[in-house]
Amino acid sequence: QVQLVESGGGLVQAGGSLRLSCVASGRTFSGNVMGWFRQAPGEEREFVAVISGSGGTKRYADSVKGRFTISRDNAKNTVYLQMNSLKPEDTAIFYCAARRSTIPTMALNLFDYWGQGTQVPVSS
Repeated sequence: QVQLVESGGGLVQAGGSLRLSCVASGRTFSGNVMGWFRQAPGEEREFVAVISGSGGTKRYADSVKGRFTISRDNAKNTVYLQMNSLKPEDTAIFYCAARRSTIPTMALNLFDYWGQGTQVPVSS
């Protein structure tokens, strides 16, 4: 059974920073795409960032470009999301996801495995 476990969420003030982590267990993800998505209250889940297996390809949603950075440590089966200059509109539950495929995508429905999510409330 594949499991993804997120951590690092919590209340933060606007302008602050957080680093989310997602540890994968059950199989090795060094060759697989991993991504972050988020779901704000009353909204649909949306793409945030994606990273290829090697870490050489990264894509970001326009709303987070220049503020968020995705990275991975394959030796630790872990993907990170560094979030800087947080805004109240970033408030959401953040989910880690993984693809069996090696092709990066921003499409939510093409990810095969999901974590349980970690909450990130940003106060103004």
